[in-house]
Amino acid sequence: MNMDNIKPLNPIALHLGSFEVHWYGIIIGCGIAIGLFLAIREGEKLGIDKDLFADLMIWAIPISIICARIYYVLFEWSYYSVHPSEIIKIWNGGIAIHGGLIGAILTAIIFSKAKNVSFWKLADICAPSLILGQAIGRWGNFMNQEAHGQEVSRTFLEHLHLPDFIINQMYINGHYYHPTFLYESIWDIVGFIILIYLRRVNLRRGELFLSYLIWYSIGRFFIEGMRTDSLMLTSNLRMAQMISIALVVVSIILWVFRRKAGYSAMHYRETTIKQS
Repeated sequence: MNMDNIKPLNPIALHLGSFEVHWYGIIIGCGIAIGLFLAIREGEKLGIDKDLFADLMIWAIPISIICARIYYVLFEWSYYSVHPSEIIKIWNGGIAIHGGLIGAILTAIIFSKAKNVSFWKLADICAPSLILGQAIGRWGNFMNQEAHGQEVSRTFLEHLHLPDFIINQMYINGHYYHPTFLYESIWDIVGFIILIYLRRVNLRRGELFLSYLIWYSIGRFFIEGMRTDSLMLTSNLRMAQMISIALVVVSIILWVFRRKAGYSAMHYRETTIKQS
């Protein structure tokens, strides 16, 4: 194949005058919209007014995006301290899922207290939406040619039976790279299917959300080890891997503690949403 003929996909979807609409933002927005739709549908089945989720999203979406960006910028401060005008340009990539997750959880905790509803109930309902939104959002990284892994050969990618448009998009600056964005997207889609199944199992309250944290963190730990653009805690420690380990450990501890202490006596399908 003539490498000169390989052109990356245009990260800009359209121009509105001088304003550029990036695929990254469109894809992230689609992930949020689909996740919200699914959460509202599930909430209505369990007796939760759709307006409650709409109210939650009004706060959670912007706060999560801001936290995701702050998280990323802090760990890349050596660059952004010199280029402060780049801090707000999230359409070029650079929002960290863990930062967004922290923002979403804190917002949901405060929101549930204010509305006198169970945080764990809301978190359980939103868990499949979260992981599906992450699966969709990774394709924004694909359009920006980021969140990729180490260098590989074209033959390696062809042996994965990937379509040409993915293989060609992984050709960056004269080299092919692991499509780690795709690995994580597939992992998240499998996690979404598992969480939908676990709804039928009718776990105790909070355990669906904790299952999401455990599943996502296990996959993220291994996939992060393949990436070349990780946010680093030290020269040898990847921040995402450390947080993934912490989330798995904390989730298991909370699972056991809530059962032993009786905080998870209610089950997922019980319709009451008052705090517990």
